Amino acid sequence: NAPLDTRKVARGVPVASNDSLPVVMVGGLKTVRLSPEKLTHLMVEDCLAARANPGRIAKTVFAANGHAIALAALDAGFRRMFEDADIVHADGQASVFAAKIFTSTPIEGRSATTDFLHDAARAAARAGLRFFLLGGTEEINRRCAQILKDTYPGLVIAGRRHGYFSIDEEESICEEINRSGADVLWTGLSVPLEYEFATRNKHRLRAGWIVTCGGCFNFVTGDYARAPSWMQATGFEWLYRLAREPKRLFWRYAVTNPVALMMLLTRTAEIRQYPPLAASAPAPEHETLPGLRRA
Repeated sequence: NAPLDTRKVARGVPVASNDSLPVVMVGGLKTVRLSPEKLTHLMVEDCLAARANPGRIAKTVFAANGHAIALAALDAGFRRMFEDADIVHADGQASVFAAKIFTSTPIEGRSATTDFLHDAARAAARAGLRFFLLGGTEEINRRCAQILKDTYPGLVIAGRRHGYFSIDEEESICEEINRSGADVLWTGLSVPLEYEFATRNKHRLRAGWIVTCGGCFNFVTGDYARAPSWMQATGFEWLYRLAREPKRLFWRYAVTNPVALMMLLTRTAEIRQYPPLAASAPAPEHETLPGLRRA
């Protein structure tokens, strides 16, 4: 990737406005077609703009992968959170493949959150942006923060907190995040909890971006291993994870993979050609299938 020209961003030269971001419908989710480099540029641009406008509402940045596509199809409440998100990016390789095969508006590249965290940290160190890490155990959170600081000199971790808390504590946690002056809040609280937290609290938070990141902190620390590059490129990273954690992931993939495949095959098209999803009955906030609560 070409280096990020933070001076150009700081002068207000736009990368793209969120109102005009190129999007495509993939598996029923409106997904931005930006490359990882452009997504990183946009993060810096939005966060610097948010600093200049403290009253601006934080933007939610959600990850579209097979799990999310399936849950959005099965759970109306979950789908509404994605419909209300400011940015949905292609976390899964299957989304990139589907847009390339079924549309004339392909996604420029997969922005896997595990990789994007490192792209973002590198750019944030250059631009002077501050991170807050929310999620994981205390030990994982602490180690992740230290590794990121050591790996990207100049990166400011303005604050961090483990991910074990109740809804009643969210107001005080948001106040802590705001006091830290964080520009980017990374929420690694598992699915769907991190999406629910971001949706509930975006109006409370003054960060530029709230990014859902699943188990990314565990990947940074090395507690989770990435699949070989060829499996990532061919869309079989899920199979690698299943082989490593069969007891935890078998039923999740057994239920969600067929649903995600069906949605990718039938609900992928250019936005201008795409009919709206059929109206569905309102779903309770936590409605979902058994066994699909956590990543």
